Amino acid sequence: MFDCVSKPTLGFYHEWNGCGWHYSEFDKKSGQEEFRSELNQLLSGYGSSYELSVDGEILELPEAGMESLLEIELPECDPQNVKARVSHATLKFRRYRSSVEERREAVRELADVLEFLRPKLKTILTKKDESDLFEIANKFAIRHHNESQKTEYDQSIWLTWMFYFYLATIHAALGLLEKTEKGNS
Repeated sequence: MFDCVSKPTLGFYHEWNGCGWHYSEFDKKSGQEEFRSELNQLLSGYGSSYELSVDGEILELPEAGMESLLEIELPECDPQNVKARVSHATLKFRRYRSSVEERREAVRELADVLEFLRPKLKTILTKKDESDLFEIANKFAIRHHNESQKTEYDQSIWLTWMFYFYLATIHAALGLLEKTEKGNS
């Protein structure tokens, strides 16, 4: 319905036999915004844990207290290798009825963003701290598939924690890098 809805903007009223309004021009964007607003209001009234996104997708609402982490803009960074990947991982993780595998892939994608930032992070973190950032992804069946992986954990709970942990870590890492670059200029 989101894809088809539009708000009428120009029309005339046809009185014959109670016929009603006839519209000839429509505003798709404002119609979608109004539809989204009303649907989200309806969903919240039912205690739903979902929302209709600005793109018309049904997404799971963030965990309590994590809303701002999803809303805040990332510091200035590589649009293709950081911003686009974080956005894609976030969408994949929050999609309505996303599977455990899709959520694992989203966590893996965030870990890959940190891997991309790793060479720069090595200049501002100790070797131990830098290594610890990847411990979870490398030992809990996120990035590797071998016998030494720890797999006996409640994935629905731990994947959620890992997702927000890596998302917050990316924000912190980019903030540290930005601060360091400004201090060096």
